[in-house]
Amino acid sequence: MENTDQTCVIYNGSCPICSREVDVYKDVSTRAGLDIAYHDLGETDLDRFGLTPDAAAREFHVLKAGTLYKGLPAFVQLWSDLPRWRWLARAVQIPVIWQLANLAYRFIAAPALYAMHKRRQRRAAQA
Repeated sequence: MENTDQTCVIYNGSCPICSREVDVYKDVSTRAGLDIAYHDLGETDLDRFGLTPDAAAREFHVLKAGTLYKGLPAFVQLWSDLPRWRWLARAVQIPVIWQLANLAYRFIAAPALYAMHKRRQRRAAQA
C-alpha cells in the first residue's frame, strides 16, 4: 500500500453520482489549497493502495496518514479536512446518527451504486 502523508481519495469516476460528488470535493479542496489527490479507480494502479478494482468499486475509499478507510469512515476522514464540511463529519459521528448513516450506506447506497457500476460494465462489454 502506498505510504504517503497526502490524503488520497479513490472513487469510481464512471459513476455519474460518485463523480459529481467528488467534483464538489475537488473544487472545495482546490480552493482551500489542500493537498488531496483524487484517483479514479478506472485510471489508477489500485495495487499501490492494496485494492482490487472490484473492492474499489464496492465502497468509497480514502487513504489518510497511511491508513486506508472505506465506506462511511472514509467520508468522515475526507469531510474532516474540507472547510464547511467538518460539521458533517462531526454530526455523522454522533452515535445514533452514525448507526443510521452507516446502515444506510452499507446496505442501501453502496450496494445500489455497485449494482449500477456492474450494469455499466455489462453494457460496455456488450457494445
